Amino acid sequence: MRLDRPTLRIVLLRPRVPENLGAVARAMKNFGFGDWALVEPATHDFRAAGRVAVHAEELLDRPRVAATLEEVIADCTWVVGTSSRKVRGKRQLSPQEVGAEVALRGGRTALVFGDERGGLSNADADRCHDLSTISAEAEQPSLNLAQAVLLYLWEVRRAAEATSSSAPSAASAEEGAEGGATGAELSVLETSLREALLDSGFLRGPERHAVRDLLGTLRRSRLSRREARLWIAALRARREG
Repeated sequence: MRLDRPTLRIVLLRPRVPENLGAVARAMKNFGFGDWALVEPATHDFRAAGRVAVHAEELLDRPRVAATLEEVIADCTWVVGTSSRKVRGKRQLSPQEVGAEVALRGGRTALVFGDERGGLSNADADRCHDLSTISAEAEQPSLNLAQAVLLYLWEVRRAAEATSSSAPSAASAEEGAEGGATGAELSVLETSLREALLDSGFLRGPERHAVRDLLGTLRRSRLSRREARLWIAALRARREG
């Protein structure tokens, strides 16, 4: 069984260790995935990565390399960051729960992994709809980057195999038909919200967390594309009026 590859995108933020890139490529090939992106990679030693890739060397030829997380999630309708932190308003999912939801969702999901030293930054986590963590022993809670990617890929693959022969639920069918708002649409919505708040006088002085917190409520509601466009039109209408 092979998933439609565009369904899931692996995103590595600021990866430092070339061998991890090779091991991630190998894991993706193991489970039939090919869509991945590197954001601000701290290494470009693909020769060293290739020594670990083992029959997945071709994946090292085509990762998308970008300067910002925004670029690689622009077409994604669900963005999940891997982090043990707890952020108010964001679900904290297990890998199994992530796999089950990816298998049922329409649209493209981005699964985001932070760098080997610091993980996700606060700004990275803000851009994610939900967070996920791997339960591990307190004495050694940190997993190797490639091992963590492999575990999530396995859970997505396993969930997809379990649901491939069953009919989609009414909720998932409805979502798939209309589609969730993409990262690009949410970025436009953020800009429109900020402009409306400035024009209204709500924002005075430093922005602090006002826009982030207000947009967070919309991210958590999982707007459809139609709903996002409606919000953007409403916010712009006030400004144009």
